[in-house]
Amino acid sequence: MTGFGTDHLPYGIFSVDGGPRRIGVRLGDGVLALDELTDRPELAEKSLNPLMALGPQVWRETHEQVTWLAEDDSPTIPLSDVVMHLPFEVADYVDFYASEHHATNVGRIMRPDGEALTANWKHLPIGYHGRAGTIVPSGTPVIRPTGQRHADDIGPSRRLDLEAELGFVVGTPSPPGEPVAASSLADHVFGVVGLNDWSARDLQAWEYVPLGPFLGKSFATSISHWVTPLSALDAAWCDLPGQDPRPAAYLAPDEARGLDIDVEIELAGEVVSRPSYASTYWGPAQMLAHLTSNGASLRTGDLFASGTISGPERDQRGCLLELSWGGQEPFTAGGRERTFLEDGDEVVLRYSAPSTSGGRLTLGEVRGSISPARG
Repeated sequence: MTGFGTDHLPYGIFSVDGGPRRIGVRLGDGVLALDELTDRPELAEKSLNPLMALGPQVWRETHEQVTWLAEDDSPTIPLSDVVMHLPFEVADYVDFYASEHHATNVGRIMRPDGEALTANWKHLPIGYHGRAGTIVPSGTPVIRPTGQRHADDIGPSRRLDLEAELGFVVGTPSPPGEPVAASSLADHVFGVVGLNDWSARDLQAWEYVPLGPFLGKSFATSISHWVTPLSALDAAWCDLPGQDPRPAAYLAPDEARGLDIDVEIELAGEVVSRPSYASTYWGPAQMLAHLTSNGASLRTGDLFASGTISGPERDQRGCLLELSWGGQEPFTAGGRERTFLEDGDEVVLRYSAPSTSGGRLTLGEVRGSISPARG
């Protein structure tokens, strides 16, 4: 079992032998080439954006057609023969900070004498705007960033980190000035990707006061090649952890839910953590509602992410800052003690979720290796 059966059918962009980029659907260890198997113009594009822009009715019809093609034993191209690319053109990118366990750990590390959570944290999903142009597909090397580590201290980051996250891909746009209700998540979100929000902690710590993350985050964010349709996750919805105090009405505290998606973090060939997205405090519908609550519009290709996924136990921490407790408590990976990422390290994030068939889906993995700083 690959986790890529007819209960999944994620979308991606592929090419063969240097040819044009094409829309494909993964089935087992092969790819269904939709431009060859259908006569629909939106499925003959080099990006998922034209399909995503058509909205949920077309998404459902497409899924039905693709399911029929898969069950009809339509020919597939072996995965080993294709090159995968960025699956959609990213419009805007927003990253949230939605895990209470992660936010609490970071607060204790960064502010040991203060409150772990800021006063607003349990009242709204905190987020920041990232750089859409630095979103890269899985497998793209990550160049160690250089920047200000402190006053008069400029050089390559010494505290380079990973962040295991989940990304939500917007298909249907919304008009400016019209907030999107939490109940409308499925009307706007096309699907889900795995996401690694690479972070230079020394650059981030120096620059983030008072406006938040900037160059410590914007050098690279990796996403999976495959976009899992939101409808494929019907069996993964779960209750959110208790939210206290009760969130504002626009955040739909009685209806909002989470997703039971398991994450595995591998560093240098060794699994170092297994967090679960089910433990995250703010749900995806609440993030979307807050993102648009001031009237900010959605565009096809917008990407919003969960923030680091961390659980309550040490082996459920979603980044190295937490795993090493700010570098003070080394952990083991690749047979030796570690704190932050070193040149040559490879990080792999893997995701799985319950399926409507009773098995499990394997979401697209996110892979990246660290290259030395330039210059």
